[in-house]
Amino acid sequence: MSEALNIPGWRHTYSGKVRDLYVPEDSADARLLVVASDRVSAFDFVLEPGIPEKGALLTHLSRWWFAQLEDVPNHLAEGEIPDVVADRAMLAMSLDMLPVECVVRGYLTGSGWLEYQASGTVCGIPLPAGLADGDRLPEPLFTPAYKAPMGEHDENISFEKTVELVGAERAAQLRDAALAIYTRAAAIAEAKGLILADTKFEFGLDSDGVLRLADEVLTSDSSRYWDAAAWATGTTPAERMASFDKQIVRNWLAAHWDKQGTPPVLPDEIVAQTAARYRELIERLTA
Repeated sequence: MSEALNIPGWRHTYSGKVRDLYVPEDSADARLLVVASDRVSAFDFVLEPGIPEKGALLTHLSRWWFAQLEDVPNHLAEGEIPDVVADRAMLAMSLDMLPVECVVRGYLTGSGWLEYQASGTVCGIPLPAGLADGDRLPEPLFTPAYKAPMGEHDENISFEKTVELVGAERAAQLRDAALAIYTRAAAIAEAKGLILADTKFEFGLDSDGVLRLADEVLTSDSSRYWDAAAWATGTTPAERMASFDKQIVRNWLAAHWDKQGTPPVLPDEIVAQTAARYRELIERLTA
């Protein structure tokens, strides 16, 4: 993992899989500086090498989505972002982050498809028989996950477990907020010829107890986007679900690594293809 930057006026406190966190040297300032790196992760591992300009691209996309959802309380704070990270950082409020990743699935794919084939369910939720890989679900599903500490694997959990973690009222608030935001975002994407297959949100509470959308939002790292025309006309799963995200990386890893030990180094062509898909998504969404 790359070393933290020296940013005047800010002190590095934490590095996650893909983001670095800084706090002001002025202890009276409660804001945070969240810097998106070019690191890429898959299957809970940080991979080598990173994706060029990834941090700037995904920060741009997060900012754009926050603007589309301006009526949803979020973590953004006022102030000047240091020049050295101006293209890939956000000033954020200090929030009490909730330990639940709010995953919403609108389509059957990924781990959900594997579970459905085995048991007819997704995260324990029964679904109709006869669905195929990539099919639209009868309605979007809220399938939360427990956000594990650094170095541990995130874990899919039931809604009942979410209630145990955060309480019944807060769990319902998270579910309703995540489903509402997904529905709005999916409609925006659809108008641009894109399908938002699934995504995950994180929320935190501010000092007044207000629930705020936090971290990255609706980026290529937290969401699966597909081309709507290809999904409608494709004859194979690969054609229907060619993602504008790091699915290229996941697919390559799945074919070349048994998930034991250190992941292999990504080939140059996989890095280049992933960067190109990130850029294409942003161009199509924000044009």
